[in-house]
Amino acid sequence: MLRFAIPFLAATAFTATIAAPAQAGEIQIQVSNPVVELSVNEIVRSAPDVAQIGAGVQTQAPTAREALEQNSAAMERIVARLRALGIERKDIQTANFNLNPQYRYDRENEQQVFTGYMVNNNVQVMLRDLDRAGEVLDALVSAGANNIYGPNFMLEDDVEAKATARRRAFERGLRQAEEFARMAGYSGVRLLEVSESFQGYGPGPQPQMAVRTAEASADAKVPVEPGEVATGVTLGLKYEMTR
Repeated sequence: MLRFAIPFLAATAFTATIAAPAQAGEIQIQVSNPVVELSVNEIVRSAPDVAQIGAGVQTQAPTAREALEQNSAAMERIVARLRALGIERKDIQTANFNLNPQYRYDRENEQQVFTGYMVNNNVQVMLRDLDRAGEVLDALVSAGANNIYGPNFMLEDDVEAKATARRRAFERGLRQAEEFARMAGYSGVRLLEVSESFQGYGPGPQPQMAVRTAEASADAKVPVEPGEVATGVTLGLKYEMTR
């Protein structure tokens, strides 16, 4: 995004606002030269340090109690298996639970027929040792998980990546503003305003792993490649052209 704001008369000032802490109020700065506004996006790619894996169990039974009891027993086995792999409790979190009646359509009588209850329970697992991702997926299937999705790789500590993206965006924005100033017959620029926003990017399109049958082979080694993840910073920069 690029926008120039040029005063119509030399005596007329263009007012720009610099963001300041709320308790300090807004600071008004008057300018009389053209103003250039830039939106600069910078993306930094780096190796992920954590991955999220979703795992759960889907059970169905004639009564809600039976479906719940079967599901709870299966989920206890899954959580116990994760704990046996060394995953801490703080990294295992229930992400979704639902219990719903199930029906099938009877074409002969043209009506819905109740068939029982279905329970879905899923946990979100934060995996910090990425080399064990394939092992964990195998173990989840062995433990009875019939609904697995992920892994979703990410940066838990993205401070350095954001700082790098921020610096690059600022430097590129300054160069662009100075270039526009020279093209407009000015010698330099003066910074008026900076705003910042962040974007989280994944490793790009990736197939979603979904294991929905208990018969899935746990003997097959699951190949997992973490790749890289992207961290994006967008700076809104506003400069006054100077003589």
